[in-house]
Amino acid sequence: MGDNLKKLRLEHKLSQEKLCAELQCRGCDIGRTTYEKYERGELNIRISVLIELRKIYDCTYDTFFEGLDPHAPKPETKEE
Repeated sequence: MGDNLKKLRLEHKLSQEKLCAELQCRGCDIGRTTYEKYERGELNIRISVLIELRKIYDCTYDTFFEGLDPHAPKPETKEE
């Protein structure tokens, strides 16, 4: 999941510091070193943080777990 968290953060052009500041404004008590551990996969992310990240990134929860289950069906792509 850490790779997905980092990818989303970089896609939204946010530093870990700015993202943590936004999360703190939304009521999540989180520091940069804790968030860094989420991205490295060293610490399990709290659901309250995941809920706020989904709102910040305007994505589905599936986005956070993409690629983690080798048995999950691949997302459908639109054919043109």
